This record gives sequence, structure tokens and C-alpha cells, in this order.
Amino acid sequence: MDIKAIFMGLFFALIWSSAFTSARIIVLQAPPLTISALRFLLAGLIAITIAYLMGQRIRLDRKNWRAVAIFGVCQNALYLGLFFTAMQRIEASLASIIASAVPLIVGFASAIRGERVGWLGWTGLGIGFAGVALIMGARLSGGVDLIGVLLCLVGVTALAIATLAVRATSSKGNVLMVVGLQMLIGSAALAVPAMLLEDHSFTWTGSLLGAFLYTVIMPGIVATIIWFLLVERIGATRASTFHFLNPFFGVAIASVILGESLSLTDVIGVAVVMAGILAVQSSRTSARTGA
Repeated sequence: MDIKAIFMGLFFALIWSSAFTSARIIVLQAPPLTISALRFLLAGLIAITIAYLMGQRIRLDRKNWRAVAIFGVCQNALYLGLFFTAMQRIEASLASIIASAVPLIVGFASAIRGERVGWLGWTGLGIGFAGVALIMGARLSGGVDLIGVLLCLVGVTALAIATLAVRATSSKGNVLMVVGLQMLIGSAALAVPAMLLEDHSFTWTGSLLGAFLYTVIMPGIVATIIWFLLVERIGATRASTFHFLNPFFGVAIASVILGESLSLTDVIGVAVVMAGILAVQSSRTSARTGA
């Protein structure tokens, strides 16, 4: 892995993790499902426009349309929609820690389905889940909102299921076009519950508009482009290793920008989760390379 790939991975993890803080700013001022539907509509149109200018076209077979639909609903509507709703109730730092369980859930499910994991992978899974449990136990005893936590757990489960369901599909060189289509599907899926369940009267303050545009452009578009360039450079398995930084960056950014407090248990738990994710991803890299 060269130095450019390392910087790309660090930048991706930093941007991706910052989305929890910007989301927290947004949902404290606007209805979460409505603003999420607007976010995915705008981001999807931007992504498709950029993809078209790059020469990408909508060339998907039935299997890939199925993958686009599953990811659009599970990742954008369920995972991110539920997380936006949950962050009206819980802090961004806790949401980022729960989200960090996704690679652990995927790793565990893959092992159950017969994927080679090895002792390092199983150790990482145990360590990672222990770190999440440590933080969750401390937060729950401190009176954290249980409904918010449950919404996040349903969200990460939906994303893990989608990841496993569409793992074998290919975007056939139309990655940005596919991402844009997924966002539009997510927007459409969120529009109905948003219209039925939420009050749409809110004010576009400066902080809301800034956080909204940042979330659309940076985590939604820029991070996606960086991710696919990184995968092209070093492969999906090695690129996924950078996800171990997400809990650290997520908690640190929320603490600096939002002033969210951190306990010693949180710090220890984040370190444990990071070690677990790194071990799981490292074991998958070793398995793919035959090491």
C-alpha cells in the first residue's frame, strides 16, 4: 500500500465519520425523514450528472438492478433514514460507535456462511463486539435513549443484510451512476413515510443549510468518489481496512464540534472496537491473498 493510498484512506475515513456530526446538527433543526429524502434526491441528481459527464450510462442487467434497489432501500432509506431519526434522541458519538459494528456483523455472518476467517478474524470479532458492548453498557446505565439505540441497531442490521445480499454483483464501470440511482431510490422510499409522519415546517438556518450541503457534497459525493478510486488502487478488501478508523474519527469530531462528553469507558471501548475491526479486516486480507 503506497503513501497516496494511505492518505486517500485516511481522508475517506475522516469525511465518512464526520457525517454523524453534520447529521446531528441537521436533525435537531429539521424532520429527519424529510431532510433525508431531500438529501438523497439532491445527491443522487448530482452523482448521476457527474457520472453522465464522465461517460457512464445506465447499463444494468436484472441482477444489478436488484442490487441497486436493495442497497437504495436498505442503505439509504433504512440505515441512514433510521440513523437520522435516532440522532434526534442520541448523540452523534454513540451513533458512530453503533455504526462501526457493521463490518463486525458482516464478518460474523460471512464466517457463519462458510467464508474463511481464521483465528485472527474470530479474535477480532470477539474483541470488536466486546468493545461495542462495553460502551453500550455504560451508556445504557447512564440513561441513554433506548428507542434511539434500537433504531440504530435496526439500521446497521439492514445495511449488513444488504451488503451480504449484493456482494457478488458488479457495477460494470458505472460506479457513480449506480450510487446516484441508489440515492434516488432511497429518496423515493423515504418520501412516503416523510409525508405521512412528519411536520414539514422548519426554517433553513445558516447552520442547517451548511450542514445539509456538507452532508450532500462531502460524505455523499466526495467520499464515494474517493472510496471507489481507493478500491481501484488497492482493492476492496484492503480499502475496507480503513473502516477501523471510523469510531475514532466519529467520536473525536463529535467531541470537538458538538462538545459531546467522553468518558474513560468510551475511550477504552473505541480503542477495543478499532482493534477488533482491524483484526477482522486484516484476516480477510490474508485470506484473499492466501497468506
